[in-house]
Amino acid sequence: MSRPLRFAVQSYAADTAKEWRDRARRTEALGYSALHVADHYIGPGPALAATNHPIQSIAAVPAMAVAAEVTSTLLIGCRVFCVDYHLPVVLAKELATLDLFSDGRLEAGLGAGWLQGEYEAIGLPFKPAGQRIQLLSEVIDLLRACFAEGQVDIDGQFVHAHGFESLPRPVRRPAPPIMIGGGSPKVLRLAGAKADIVSLNFDNSSGRIGAPGVASSTAEQTAAKIGWIREGAGDRFDDIELEIAAYFTVVTDRPDEALARFSGVLGLPPEELSRHPHVLIGPVGHICEEIERRRETYGVSYVTVGGASMEDFAPVVERLAGR
Repeated sequence: MSRPLRFAVQSYAADTAKEWRDRARRTEALGYSALHVADHYIGPGPALAATNHPIQSIAAVPAMAVAAEVTSTLLIGCRVFCVDYHLPVVLAKELATLDLFSDGRLEAGLGAGWLQGEYEAIGLPFKPAGQRIQLLSEVIDLLRACFAEGQVDIDGQFVHAHGFESLPRPVRRPAPPIMIGGGSPKVLRLAGAKADIVSLNFDNSSGRIGAPGVASSTAEQTAAKIGWIREGAGDRFDDIELEIAAYFTVVTDRPDEALARFSGVLGLPPEELSRHPHVLIGPVGHICEEIERRRETYGVSYVTVGGASMEDFAPVVERLAGR
């Protein structure tokens, strides 16, 4: 049986406190399930320009706290925290506190890190992929231990925590869900083994955003990614919720024009873009049909759109949320 559909907004920036509060309230009012931020720190300049990444003007943890404070049902999350950027025990306590203060509305998103230019700009060593993925695995184990009762006892290659109980206790039981995001075989197998929610993303091993990343997530490549998740999950695959971001969302009655425009930028034929799992372009009815088709094809029931698309996409949410 298919999981009910749900939808989230991911937003990177706000110029004022009022703008961010209003966005959180509006996201909730439109029927979205969750509001996510990302986890990036550098502002405008040559370091960010070289990565092609959009500017994130606000930090994740305080933004999540403010969003939780001005809403009552909206889930709050980060899609996703880069585990290299945070001392693991400190992150665990911050997340548990966010769950406490939001009355159990946390989605704890984690990733191995990939934006090499940002690492270099903030003076953080960009370790080999295997080490970053091992750290991710150990941070997941630490969060599980900190969200549970009893003493924490983690002694991994990178994470060491002993001799204490973690406080506060999260409100959500048995624990806040952990989302793992990525696009490589190793990360997705790990996510299959350990995550509650798997966020399908591009293969960002190049360390920057560009056409190769988009090409790594075509319909055929996404089917392969589902296979990697299955390999890691084994018998627990049906317990995992699959999420994907529609990075290229245009609600329009003239889809051919939008597809042609993105085709020129991304280097993929319009017909391939039309079925690309990270693309939703067309009238509301077509987009609804495509989301339901992708749920049937891939098992993806959780769709995230960018803040710029949230109003135009709202009729899709109204039609499909909970179905």
